[in-house]
Amino acid sequence: MTEGVPRYTAREMIDLVTSGFTALTGPVGPASRAGTASTASSVRGYGPDGPLSWQGYEASRARAAARTGEEESVVCGTATVGGTATVLISFEFGFLGGSLGERTGDRLEAAYAYAREHRLPVVSLVATGGSRMQEGMRALVQLQRVARQSTLTREAGLPQIAVLRDPTTGGGWATLGAGADVVLALPGAQVGFAGSRVRPPDADPAAYTAEAQLAAGAVDAVVPPAELPGLLGLWLHLLSRPSAEPVPPPPALADTDLPATGWGAVGNARSSQRPHATAYLDACLDRRAEISGDRCGGTDDGMLCGFGVLKDGGRTVAYAAQTGTATRPAGYRTAARLIRLADRLRIPVLTLVDTPGAANDAEAERQGAGAAIADVFGAVAAAGTPVTTLLIGEGGSGGALALAAPDNTWATPDSYFSVIAPELAAAILKRPPGEARTTADQLRIRPQDLVDLGVVRGIVRPLKSQP
Repeated sequence: MTEGVPRYTAREMIDLVTSGFTALTGPVGPASRAGTASTASSVRGYGPDGPLSWQGYEASRARAAARTGEEESVVCGTATVGGTATVLISFEFGFLGGSLGERTGDRLEAAYAYAREHRLPVVSLVATGGSRMQEGMRALVQLQRVARQSTLTREAGLPQIAVLRDPTTGGGWATLGAGADVVLALPGAQVGFAGSRVRPPDADPAAYTAEAQLAAGAVDAVVPPAELPGLLGLWLHLLSRPSAEPVPPPPALADTDLPATGWGAVGNARSSQRPHATAYLDACLDRRAEISGDRCGGTDDGMLCGFGVLKDGGRTVAYAAQTGTATRPAGYRTAARLIRLADRLRIPVLTLVDTPGAANDAEAERQGAGAAIADVFGAVAAAGTPVTTLLIGEGGSGGALALAAPDNTWATPDSYFSVIAPELAAAILKRPPGEARTTADQLRIRPQDLVDLGVVRGIVRPLKSQP
């Protein structure tokens, strides 16, 4: 056990997140369908010690059942969490280390099938050491089975949320955990593909924690137990309410006059007094919940991604918002992940464009900047759910355009969009630095120019200025 980190039983974890739970009946094997009582082992033609005839395995199972009161390492059922009906999967680590065997796979498959049949989201409360040694490869191939069920559920447009408990390692982390749409974790939980007994002897244990996985972009949030029911309920609410209506462009938050010159547009967009993404999100959304990380080892604080409830109308929308910094590859990959998730769940998307451009340092290149930007272009282009874009500040080149919705991009008066920053354009054209102002005018980057060029649909105004 990780020192100082509580380990909840399967039932304690269920009680933590819901006050009502109804267990699903166990899966029925071929022999019992024919009217003959049979255990899963005998249905598959195994002896009492399983597929490997592992001496003492049946006795170990019996002791685990007596100790925990459970028949297997997972408990599956239905519950209402925060007002949303849900299929719950809770692991019992006290039952052979929460390991996955064939009968575990039976239960998981049945739970996912029930979720699809009844159109319910799936929440997995994970605590497992991985695959069950006493069943060998028959246990390991359960990961393929779980992955297929997760994929079928994803294709059905149903959300999957994982809560990582202590410990979450091995195949359970690599399927039910890391494969979920939203991944939450309890503080201090041991999380990693390698369990504590199979890591290199010099491995840093701090790398195998929920906090380390959050920093590496593999976990969306580390949540104290007392806050978990509320946040889990919020996520279920947000992800379970599709809509076909596009997000209306938010009104401008600053009463700024349209700029007379291109350089004036640049000055407005670069002003420290200009409202940024957080102000726009606060103004138009209630009850937000953020996703974090690109699932490839990175995060970017300059890209805010998540879901929220529109103050006007109460619909769920997804958002990807740049905060005025040069966007890192991890930020683009996180935005692409957000857009694809929203598309699959049929939730409309709002993107806020505000960046001087994509990060162009050597580390950004090593992290795959071009591929990451291409990923966002592709996600926006392929989205079937409506995408609305508001340009709220700087629109620097392809690093900004990647987030922009074709034919549904709007601009605030204190913004500009350019093929490249005017200073860099002047440099490319071999002009002296002093000609950046003239170049800005030639590029026609003002909001009103963008309307004339057909790049944006219109200019939004503050509510009090609108007729």
